[in-house]
Amino acid sequence: MVLDELWDALSGPSGATLACFLVAAALALHWSSHRTARGAAARARQRQQAALETMDKAAQRFRLQNPDLDSEALLALPLPQLVQKLHGGELSPEASLFTYLGKAWEVNKGTNCVTTYLADCETQLCQVPRQGLLYGVPVSLKECFSYKGQDSTLGLSLNEGAPAECDSVVVQVLKRQGALPFVYTNVPQSMFSYDCGNPLFGQTVNPWKSSKSPGGSSGGEGALIAAGGSPLGLGTDIGGSIRFPSAFCGICGLKPTGNRISKSGLKGCVYGQVAVQLSVGPMARDVESLALCLRALLCEDMFHLDPTVPPLPFREEVYTSSQPLRVGYYETDNYTMPTPAMTRALLETKKRLEAAGHTSLQLVPFLPSNIPHALETLSTGGLFSDGGKSFLQNFKGDFVDPCLGDLISILRLPRWLKGLLAFMLRPLLPRLSAFLNSMKSRGRQLYSALQLPGLPCGGSACHHGDRRGRGPDGALQGLLWGYLGQDAAEGREEERGPACGCAVRGSALAGRAVSAVHAGGGATDDP
Repeated sequence: MVLDELWDALSGPSGATLACFLVAAALALHWSSHRTARGAAARARQRQQAALETMDKAAQRFRLQNPDLDSEALLALPLPQLVQKLHGGELSPEASLFTYLGKAWEVNKGTNCVTTYLADCETQLCQVPRQGLLYGVPVSLKECFSYKGQDSTLGLSLNEGAPAECDSVVVQVLKRQGALPFVYTNVPQSMFSYDCGNPLFGQTVNPWKSSKSPGGSSGGEGALIAAGGSPLGLGTDIGGSIRFPSAFCGICGLKPTGNRISKSGLKGCVYGQVAVQLSVGPMARDVESLALCLRALLCEDMFHLDPTVPPLPFREEVYTSSQPLRVGYYETDNYTMPTPAMTRALLETKKRLEAAGHTSLQLVPFLPSNIPHALETLSTGGLFSDGGKSFLQNFKGDFVDPCLGDLISILRLPRWLKGLLAFMLRPLLPRLSAFLNSMKSRGRQLYSALQLPGLPCGGSACHHGDRRGRGPDGALQGLLWGYLGQDAAEGREEERGPACGCAVRGSALAGRAVSAVHAGGGATDDP
């Protein structure tokens, strides 16, 4: 009787009114939950616009005061030649800084790669140490590097309006070496994506084709450097974040071994995660610029400011040696299928190495073993060993970038439901099943530390928001070599073409060869 009366009531006008009320309440609750995020996004965009206007005014003022300066010639100089002219007095730090300021402003109009102008670079001009290896060189920074007085938002609303109290160690070393950090560049939300967009600053696009992504998470750096808006930049890499933008944008980048360069003062989303090591590395238009940056960073200043960094300077004798190197390579790992273009790039790189004197005895083909376990269990399991709880805290009340939508949805599932879905999907989609299992929270586990050689090269640039096809496979490969703590390089083949990736090598630990590549010796230390 009671149920019949309730059904009659809900079937009438009062039921429709109640349904409308519930829908309206749900919409209001949804709007209210994102109210803070909307305000943060509005403030971030206003700050970005104000910074860009300041950049433009500073560049225009300098051009009016120095009408005879050949800006195009200055911008065309490779970094080593620029440094030479700055040290020799042929160019002034002011000319270098304000010329690149103007160029960065122009590049940003088409790419949306700059988030903030670090205006105190103008006051640093009178304090720049002339003896520094990077004297007068403008340097762009990925937004995660703490800079006093600036927000490192990572595209998250909870970080907006929280300026850093001091510079990160890397920024301090750059300044002591005479460099002029001048802009922050955009990153994907949480830096956990190989695209480059977030709710605060919007989408960064590839400078060669706006429908393509510049890669991530150092995508802002890749776009700015590729378009000539910066001679040198610093990025970070945990799963391909330097390598993918370098490949997609056609520049050079280096992912050093995990603890080679200080990470003190870097902003992150999950603190305490040590299974997959983050690396800090340089990005530039040519290899010699990367080497120059490493010479500057690997100095006593960094070793003193961050005692956790091994005090090993740049090894010039290794870098300049003509001795053949032992290089390992593979055409497939039997887990992901490389595109024909990637295979062709690999074989062309092999031919060039042979032409450079690295004979077939030094070029060793090998096949990585147990890739599924390394990717699905160790890498993903290491990143989300708490079931993603720490990672998800960054998104409370915030908008979620479309590239992260699937990941966030999976991480928000209860542990039991992840296990149930993994069990049900195992016969049909075994890889997805394995990843669901790896995203469950787990007890403490000890993973063996591995150092293997590899060829972690990115493919062609993907479309914005692409979460299908070869994109995730490529991202998994980057993640694998990030877990192994491996050093890796990306380099361009042509100025506008997709990059041709090349590995540098792995390290033999404790005098023990860990693969056939190391069996015959060869250089095993980082330069």
